[in-house]
Amino acid sequence: MTVRACLPWGDPRLHRPADPVEAVTDTVRMIWDDMIDTMEAMPGVGLAAPQIGISLALAVVDASDRRGQAIRMANPVVLHKSIQMRAHDEASPNLPGVSARIERPRAVTVRYLNDQGESEDRDFVGLWATSVQHQIDHLAGRLFVDRLSPLRRRMLVAKSAKLARR
Repeated sequence: MTVRACLPWGDPRLHRPADPVEAVTDTVRMIWDDMIDTMEAMPGVGLAAPQIGISLALAVVDASDRRGQAIRMANPVVLHKSIQMRAHDEASPNLPGVSARIERPRAVTVRYLNDQGESEDRDFVGLWATSVQHQIDHLAGRLFVDRLSPLRRRMLVAKSAKLARR
């Protein structure tokens, strides 16, 4: 298992949709393991494969208190969203040093291929739901700043760039 480097903001791979996963193979499982190591090293509560330069629809999420509860997902899609919203400060290792308050549905039902290659539907609530939706955005080529106004997005990108030069 390996901690992988995260792509910097502006890398075109972050802004294009990931390719679907045809089957869960040993290679896919190895990528998930590396993603979990990378997520834990950040530390974070989720990671999508495009963030580390792999254009596959793979994500991992672990919003548990104890950690070690990571859920591995291939091709996740939201089937249902709650009408109740939840605001949370979101960030990304691809845009270090900045965050923004993003409002998303408080609960979602997601369908994905699990680590056994089986289709699974699962309900996520609270921080779990926020993280899953954040990762699905990455798989669609969107970052959390894409949910902000153009002015706010430019300000955060500029701030992150300034911090990176220090």
